[in-house]
Amino acid sequence: MKKSPLVILFLTVLLDLIGFGIVLPLLPTYAKELGASPFMIGLIAAIYSTMQFIFSPIWGKLSDKIGRRPVMLSSIFLASVSYVFFSQAVTIPLLILARSLSGIGSANIAAAQAAITDVTDSKSRSGAMGMLGAAFGIGFIIGPLIGGVLMTNFGISMVGLFAAGLNFTNFTLALFLLSETNPHAEGFLSLFRKSGEAAHADTSLLASLARKSSAYAERVHEAFSSRPVALLMIINFIYSLAIVNMQVAAILLWGDRFHTTEQQVGYLFAYVGFISVIVQGGMLPKMTRKLGEHKLMVFGHIASFIGVFFIPFIPVNALFTIGLGILLFFAIGTSLVNPLNISMISLYSYKQKQGQIMGFAQSVNALARILGPITGSVLYGMDYRFPYYTAGALTIIGTIISMSLFKYDIEALEPSASVAD
Repeated sequence: MKKSPLVILFLTVLLDLIGFGIVLPLLPTYAKELGASPFMIGLIAAIYSTMQFIFSPIWGKLSDKIGRRPVMLSSIFLASVSYVFFSQAVTIPLLILARSLSGIGSANIAAAQAAITDVTDSKSRSGAMGMLGAAFGIGFIIGPLIGGVLMTNFGISMVGLFAAGLNFTNFTLALFLLSETNPHAEGFLSLFRKSGEAAHADTSLLASLARKSSAYAERVHEAFSSRPVALLMIINFIYSLAIVNMQVAAILLWGDRFHTTEQQVGYLFAYVGFISVIVQGGMLPKMTRKLGEHKLMVFGHIASFIGVFFIPFIPVNALFTIGLGILLFFAIGTSLVNPLNISMISLYSYKQKQGQIMGFAQSVNALARILGPITGSVLYGMDYRFPYYTAGALTIIGTIISMSLFKYDIEALEPSASVAD
């Protein structure tokens, strides 16, 4: 396994996620200060994932054609621009614009996942995905703490500018250090050449739309080309919906029921991130070798159920005692399910289509993240316990589907297995 590309990919994703972590915990509170209702807060949170849903498959397919590096560089630069807009977002429409641009620029995660598949084999991939997942954890340790301090002392403008500067630094480092990992990449110029040939062949708008529809149908077919991939995509959607449904409601619940400050919310995010780093960065590779992906996936769903279902039952004065114990299960569950899901999707997929299928997986994840904030906010408005009941039920469904994957041996199953198997 090539280690140098993994280190650079880790650093690139880490810097991006620190910037993401700076803004995310502050978003619901800031939107509320601008006059947004809980339902509008859900919509603002969903706009990021809406753009991610639309553009992740496009970016993923581009990374298969022109390479991982140009896609990652473009997305990092766009993310930097989005945080500049965020720093000046003094109205809800400007806030929506900033989050839209940030969602469009979120392609570096799918491209980084595809790059990992380029430089790892089946035995080392789960560990490498765990390392990438550890970047999420570190980002949610450092980011919320920085965001809380900046917001308290300097205001939202400095929060956005700091995140923009961090992403621009990331862009500069990636420009000089990040190498191309996709041996099948045709280069950036091929995109213009093929676009010109296509435009010369047929400039009809209807024909163009038909080609795009056909391309999207092809992406869906490739993503669901085997039974285990299809099941993992369903798990991806169900699990993400459960977690996001709970997360949006949790920030509102902590403020309304437990009267937390912005810095305390940052501490809670940092705590979850710290556990995630320990699990994904240190324990996951060893656990995978000992127990295997299938068993860990089931265990992760069970831990997640405990971590989401019992949150509304925490006594008002026990958020930082009993609540931390429940969040421990939440952190362990998410630290297992998310990287294992992506790793197993890649292991069951066509090697030449890794970027395309990873992009589609991100798109499925983004669809859940579109619906999650909206359902979470609506359910929270009905009863503060409903989002957690819903999340618990979804994790149970995910557990059942995960158990059905045991009959598909990763080492033995060919990725071209028919869905009809």
